[in-house]
Formats: sequence, C-alpha cells, structure tokens
Amino acid sequence: MSFLLVAEQLLNGVQFGIMLFLMAAGLTLIFGIMDFVNLIHGSLYMLGGFFGAKSIELLLALTGWEDMWLVTLLFVLGVILGVCITVIVSGIVELTIFRRLYSGTHLDHVLATFGLLLFFNEFAKILFGSEPMNVPKPPTLESPVEIIPGITYSSYRLAITVVGVVVAIGLYLLITRTRIGMLIRAGASNREMVTGLGININKLYTIVFAIGAGLAALAGVMTTPLTSVQVGIGEEIMILTFVVIVIGGIGSIRGAFIASILIGIIDTMGRFLLPSVLGYTAGPAVASMAIYLAMAAVLFFRPSGLFAAGRG
Repeated sequence: MSFLLVAEQLLNGVQFGIMLFLMAAGLTLIFGIMDFVNLIHGSLYMLGGFFGAKSIELLLALTGWEDMWLVTLLFVLGVILGVCITVIVSGIVELTIFRRLYSGTHLDHVLATFGLLLFFNEFAKILFGSEPMNVPKPPTLESPVEIIPGITYSSYRLAITVVGVVVAIGLYLLITRTRIGMLIRAGASNREMVTGLGININKLYTIVFAIGAGLAALAGVMTTPLTSVQVGIGEEIMILTFVVIVIGGIGSIRGAFIASILIGIIDTMGRFLLPSVLGYTAGPAVASMAIYLAMAAVLFFRPSGLFAAGRG
C-alpha cells in the first residue's frame, strides 16, 4: 500500500466531507432555527442532481458547442440552473405546506415530510425515469492535476473541494457578518424575542429554508458526475447528514463543518483500509459501522455534540 494511494484516499475523504457539509449546513440551519424536522432534505439533494443534469444535457444539445471552455461554461450554467430550480420548488413547498406545520409537533413534521419524500421520489420517476442519469465531467476538469510534487489528484474532485470551502466561508460570513445572519442567530436562540421585535419570522424561515435547499441542490448536482443520480439517492445521504449534525451539534455551522470532514475521512479511509486488514467479508461491514461508532463515542463524552447550538 503506497503513500500516494493513502494520500489520494485521504483527499477523497476531505472532498466527501465537504459535500456532506453542504448538506449538513442547510439541515442544521433548518432544524436549529426553525425546529423543523425536514426529511425531504435528501430529496432536494436528489432533485438538484436531476435538474442540474437535465439542464446541462439540454444546454449542450441546444448549443452544440464543442470547445472545452464553452462546454465548461455550459456545465457551470447547468449547475446554477439546477440549484435555482430546486430552490424554487422548495420555496413552493415551504409556502404551501411547511408553514402550516411549524406550530405542530415533531411527529407532524416527520409524517408530513416522509409523505413528501415518497412524493418526490415518484415525481422524479415521472420526470426523469427510473434509470440513473449520468453527466460527464467538464472537459477542463477531466485530467488529474499535480497538487504537490509526486502526488496527482482528480481536478474535478479538487474543484468540488474548492467550491465547498468557498461556500463554507461565504456561509460563515453570512451568518456572522450580515444583518440577516444576525437575525438567523437570534432566531436560533430566541424566536419569541425576534418576533416581539417586529421581525417577520415567516420571511426569515423562508430565507433559511431557501439557503438550505440551495446548499443541498449544489451538493447533489456537483456530485452527479462522480456517482450519477437516481431516484432514492437522497435517503442514503440523509442518514450520513443526520450523523454529521448530531456529532457537530444541532444548530452549529462550525460543528457541521468539522464533523463533516471527520465523517468524510472516517468513512472513506475505513472503506479503503479495513477490508485489507479484516478481510473482504468483515472489513466492509465494520467500515460501514465506523461512522456510527464515532458518533457514539462523541455523544458519550459530549451529549450535545462537539459545539452547542448558537456557538458557531
């Protein structure tokens, strides 16, 4: 087992963690601020992948461009379109359904969003079919790049990591340096006080939900060239996302970022190393348990997660 191979898998773990952060940041905002259990967050990830893939496909077919830089531009436009369409769909759901549920119990949230999860799976089948949809990587990001002397890495995975870090920094600045971020943090701490000060809490909820949906859609469409997108893909990623926000601390963006990187590395390195150590029967099974063992260990010492809500 070479050092280069281990380094590549470690970078894959960081890239996977960044993708998880895009999911977890949106979900922890929604749950931490709105106290709303949103089981369709994974569906938004799936829809973002589908809408983005179809947008890229249509743009390529309509323009017929073949120049590598123009095709890359179409890819970026397709990503933006996929995110925007998903945000619009999520906004319609928030305005027409979720607003009626905010005053309900968590059981109401779970039952309603589980029903919507099933609806979106069938909705995606009707629109896009049941077969996986693939999108080629942009031609400018197909070749590996040498990140340090002797170590090459997928340029597309590196691009995902860079975009994720930029989004994380932007989200941090939004939450900590802007008025809307101040309101979001205040709403997470004491929503009654925010309402009493004359702030339209429903409008704030819509903004938070749109941000969360956009982040989930961005993760879905950027991951599509690596894994393809198919109906039901959102459920698996939702499980990992819940693990991340529980470890990081519900409502904490900083906790979501650190926990995402941690889980990404543990999951990737576990699947890479454990089969060769424990055998190809027990190894994959133990690797799939590793993230839950990590969650149990963190909760044993810090039941509220790495960072308490409202502290990052």
